[in-house]
Amino acid sequence: MAKNDNLHKAKRAKADEFYTQLSDIENECKHYWEHFKGKTILCNCDDPRVSNFFRYFSLNFEHLGLKKLIATCYKNQDIDLFSQESSEKAVYIIYEGDKNGNRQVDDNELEVKELQGDGDFRSKECIELLKEADIVVTNPPFSLFREYVAQLIEYEKKFLIIGNKNAITYKEIFKLIKENKMWIGSMPMSNDLLFRLPKEASEELVNTKKQGSAYRIVNGEVLGRSSSIWFTNLDHKKRHEELILYKNYTPEEYPKYDNYDAIEVKKTAEIPMNYDGVMGVPITFLDKYNPEQFEIVKFRKGDDDKDLSIKGKCPYFRILIKKIKQQ
Repeated sequence: MAKNDNLHKAKRAKADEFYTQLSDIENECKHYWEHFKGKTILCNCDDPRVSNFFRYFSLNFEHLGLKKLIATCYKNQDIDLFSQESSEKAVYIIYEGDKNGNRQVDDNELEVKELQGDGDFRSKECIELLKEADIVVTNPPFSLFREYVAQLIEYEKKFLIIGNKNAITYKEIFKLIKENKMWIGSMPMSNDLLFRLPKEASEELVNTKKQGSAYRIVNGEVLGRSSSIWFTNLDHKKRHEELILYKNYTPEEYPKYDNYDAIEVKKTAEIPMNYDGVMGVPITFLDKYNPEQFEIVKFRKGDDDKDLSIKGKCPYFRILIKKIKQQ
């Protein structure tokens, strides 16, 4: 994750203004069409006039059979991709579909309303919009990810959001994953998400970081590369695909931890098919996690509440899992 540290620091320092590519939104949302029908969608962390989340749902409003689309912004009333957050007030936009049959999103079909405050998702008026929504789809501030997810859970909302891959290791987030209240989206964790950046942030990456690792240039535009993934509590087909196991357990290949009765499995693909005890696997296991095939036991710590270790050495974060016996 260190190679993306510059992007994450900039994201925190510059109010998390990193804009998601439309193609990434399209590629993920296509797996949830059945969930969207007849629903009110809220995009509450982007300026709706330039957000690709708002663009996707407004352009596909009829195709998805949406009921309503609501989008808010933070401290901005100007049509500017990277706002200066100079306004103490913000706006929100409501779209309820094509009214004149031209299959376009016209200005007179957008209901623009002023917020009394700055559009912070934690404000009372934004919480009222959250209550109205069925599903929240957005790229929330990475620096406030724990608080943002906690609010979604508190109000029992369905969601499809982007977060740093390291969020898996947050105790608050992992607890939700363990309890099957939140899981990884359909996009493989190994895939890159690329973000549009403010000019100064893109210049900083070009001047200080390596192309391909910290950023990529696509059609002449510098896009920040981040180890980000989709998180959701909407069910999808991939979540129920069985992981095919082919390896056989041997004590030599699968050593036990010093401080927990479990074996170390270095790669998800190497989970042994003939071992029924607890196993430690990389966090990328969640990309293949089928709750009907595996149970998540705990995360990272041994019986002594210290990091799992093998002969005194600690592997990178491990998730302890166990196969579910098939009836």
